[in-house]
Amino acid sequence: MARTESNMLPLGTTAPDFKLVDTVDDVTKSLQELKGTTATLVMFICNHCPFVIHVNAQLSQLAKDYVSKGINCIAISSNDVENYPQDHPDLMKKNAIDNDYIFPYLYDQTQDVAKAYDAACTPDFFLFNSDLILVYAGQLDDSRPGNGIPVTGKDIRAAMDALINNNPVNPNQKPSMGCNIKWK
Repeated sequence: MARTESNMLPLGTTAPDFKLVDTVDDVTKSLQELKGTTATLVMFICNHCPFVIHVNAQLSQLAKDYVSKGINCIAISSNDVENYPQDHPDLMKKNAIDNDYIFPYLYDQTQDVAKAYDAACTPDFFLFNSDLILVYAGQLDDSRPGNGIPVTGKDIRAAMDALINNNPVNPNQKPSMGCNIKWK
C-alpha cells in the first residue's frame, strides 16, 4: 500500500467548479448545486484504497452529523478504471449504498477535476467556507490502517465546528495520506 501525502492546495483558493455524474442516480451535478450554506467538504476517495476503506464509516457519519448544520459533503473518484476496474462507476454506486453515503459520489472520468484541485491521494479532503474559499486542506485525523489510533475525524470536525461557530480555522494543518490517485 503506497503512502502518498496530499499536495496541500493553498488556503484561500477558490473551489474549482465542476459538473460530474453522480454514480448513485446517474444525474450530472455541479458544485454550485451541491454546495452547503455553511461549508462544503470535497473528498477525493475511491472504492479499493485501504486508507479510504479504513475511514468509510467515519465519512458516512461525518456527513450525517453536519448536513443539518449546513455543511454538505461531496465525494469524487478520479481513478483510472481501465487499470483499476474495482473503482468503476457501477461499483462506486454499490459502495455508496453499502456504506450508507448520504452525499453524492461523483465520477471524474477525465481526471480534470482532480487536477484542478491538485488532489494527490485517496482520501484527500478540501473544506471550503460558504463563499467556496478553501479554509482546510488536510487529514481526517491521525488514524491510518494498522496504527491502532481510532478513526474520529477530529481534524476535519474541528475545522467544521470552527466555521459553524464563526471562528477561524486553525491554519496548522497536517496533510492527508493515502494511496496515490491512479492517473491515466
